[in-house]
Amino acid sequence: MKLICVGRNYNDHIQELNNTRPDAPVIFIKPDSALAQPTQPFFIPDFSKDIHYEVEILVRINRIGKYIQPEFAHKYYDEIGLGIDFTARDLQKELKSKGLPWEKAKGFDGSARIGKWFSKKDFVDINDIRFRLEKNNQVVQESTTAHMIWSVDALISHISEFFTLKIGDVIFTGTPAGVGPVDAGDFLEGFIEGQQAFGVKIK
Repeated sequence: MKLICVGRNYNDHIQELNNTRPDAPVIFIKPDSALAQPTQPFFIPDFSKDIHYEVEILVRINRIGKYIQPEFAHKYYDEIGLGIDFTARDLQKELKSKGLPWEKAKGFDGSARIGKWFSKKDFVDINDIRFRLEKNNQVVQESTTAHMIWSVDALISHISEFFTLKIGDVIFTGTPAGVGPVDAGDFLEGFIEGQQAFGVKIK
C-alpha cells in the first residue's frame, strides 16, 4: 500500500507558504508506517517544535492501473475520504533550504491520519466536495475540491504515469489555505459535506 501525496494543489495554500505555482502536480510518498491507527492520538515527535496540520480529500484506489487516461480515471476509485498530512514544518524548511528531500518532515511515523471512507455515490459532484477542519471547535481550514488546480481524475492520470497504482493505495489530493501548528491538548475534527470523518487528540 502506498500513500501518495500531492503538494501545491490549491492556489491559496501556495500563496500562504510563498511557494510558486508548479507546472505539474508535486508528488511525494509517505511510507505505510506513517499511517496512524484511527483511534490513536497523534503524538508530537521529539525532533520537531512546529508540527502543522494539513487537511486533505482522499481517494482509495480499487484496481490496478498504469498510464490511466483522465477520462477513465473515475473507474479506479469508488470511495472518498478525509485525512491529515501532518508536517514537521521546521524540519521541512531546513531540508528545503539545503536542497534536500523532505520525506523526513512528511513521512515520519504517524504523520498520515485517515478518517472514515464514504461511497463516491454519496456525492453529487466529485469536483465540488466541501470539507473543513476544526481545531478545538474553531474552523481553521475550509474549502471545496472545486478550488483544486488538478482534479482527482487528473491527479490519478498523472500519478499513474510514474507509479503503478495498486488496490488499496491512497491519494492525498492536497491541502487548502489555513494550515497551522498543533500543541499538546488540541483536538482536531474533520468534516466532509457536513459529516464527521475523523477526530484526533494531540499529545
